[in-house]
This record gives sequence, C-alpha cells and structure tokens, in this order.
Amino acid sequence: MDSLYGKTLFITGASRGIGKAIALRAAEDGANIVIAAKTSEPHPRLAGTIHTAAQEIEDAGGRALPLLMDVRDADAVDAAVAQAVAHFGGIDILVNNASAISLTGTLDTPVKRFDLMMDVNLRGTWLASRACLPHLLRAENPHILVLSPPLNLEPRWLAPHPAYTTTKYGMSLCMLGLAEEFREHGVAVNALWPRTVIATAAIDLLPDVDPAACRRPEIVADAAHWILTRPSRDASGNFYIDEAVLAQAGVTDFDRYAVDPARELMMDLFLD
Repeated sequence: MDSLYGKTLFITGASRGIGKAIALRAAEDGANIVIAAKTSEPHPRLAGTIHTAAQEIEDAGGRALPLLMDVRDADAVDAAVAQAVAHFGGIDILVNNASAISLTGTLDTPVKRFDLMMDVNLRGTWLASRACLPHLLRAENPHILVLSPPLNLEPRWLAPHPAYTTTKYGMSLCMLGLAEEFREHGVAVNALWPRTVIATAAIDLLPDVDPAACRRPEIVADAAHWILTRPSRDASGNFYIDEAVLAQAGVTDFDRYAVDPARELMMDLFLD
C-alpha cells in the first residue's frame, strides 16, 4: 500500500505546523482528516485555525472534519473520537502530534507550565490513544504515530530543561508500551522525530534559532506518510528519524526541504 486514499486520520494539534503538514500530505491521497485542535478563532500570534486547516485539506483533495478539542480534556477527547467515527465511519490512523514546550530549567519553570506539558504531551497522548484504540482494532491497517524523540538518556538532554524532556520521553515510553501491548492485535505504534529543527511556530520558543537554518514541516509529513502506508504488522515500536526514513524510501535530495539550502542546518534536540 502506498496511498492513504479513503483512510481516516485523527490528528491532534493539526491546525498548524507539523500536524497540518501531515494532514495535507494525506489529503493529496484523498484521505479523510479529523483536525482535532483547540484553535477555532484566529490567534493573535499563531497562524491557522481548525477551519482554515480544513479548507486547505479540502483544497488538497481530502475530506476534512474540524473539531474543537482540548487534548487535556478526557470528555472532549472521547466526544471528538465519537464524532469522527459517526462522520467517517471509523478511524484508521491516530497521529499524536499535539505538544507543549518550555525549554526552561527547574527554577524557571512555573508549576502551571509543567502541568501543561505533562497534560498535553504525556496524558494527551495516552488519552487520544485510549479513545481511538477500540476503533483502530477494527481497522484494516491501523497505526498510531507519536511525534516524540528516541529515548536518549544522556544527562545533557535532561539538565537544561528536565520538565520538557521528561514529558517528551513520557510520550516515547507510552509509544513503547502501546506497541507491545497491541502488537498481537496488529496495531502499529511508532514514534517519529526530525533530524533537524523544523520551521514552525515552536521555534520562537527555542533560543538562538534562525529559521533559515531549519527544514520545512513537509519533510516530517513525507516521512510520516511512508510509515503510515506500511503494513501495520511489519513494524511497530520503532523510533524513526525523518531523514533516515526518507533515505530508506529512496529519497536522495534533501535540499528541497530546507528553508535555505545554502545554510548549515541546526540539529534538533535529543539526537547525538
């Protein structure tokens, strides 16, 4: 299978950035996309809403269902999944993309910010997975894809921002647990992380990042597409890196993903 035609993807945080890029790549195949995010009205600093993303998805050839959903709200997650199933008839793929970030040390991280990251990153991933799994178990080629890093326990990745690192690693641990728990049921559960910093709104929260030294979200979207079109029983429990995935898929030209091909790229967090 090399197409997501007719598949239904439930994507958290898909109103902008990497989540929207994954949605648009699937839309090119004619997929159904559930945009489950919390931005329904224009944000003063962030571009995109669930409605503008839905229009872009429809324009790209897909079918869109914009749903206002806060991934921290268990009842809202359950309701959104129920609406998605009622609208499209099921769910084939869950993409756990929603994430919160604060690259701050312990004394500079407010408790509310820690709680936000824990609730969105780890708890949100678990809630969305739990809600979608009964439907994924009935799908022909079910996948869960988590946007989280490989588990690199080098202290240098923990010391500068222990709260953020812990919550992102929590997502990765959740992926490993779900992959093994549902392996015999044929549900593929994998993680995907970029080799380089990606030019999204999140780079405003990263110190000393020049957007010109980044890649565009399309590289992650193309890697996600390759993963999500594999037979679900063939590969689960993997920590994929976008560049390595695309190299395996035969891609040799990575300059087309660069914001500025002439600039040296900045490597992302958690990768040696």
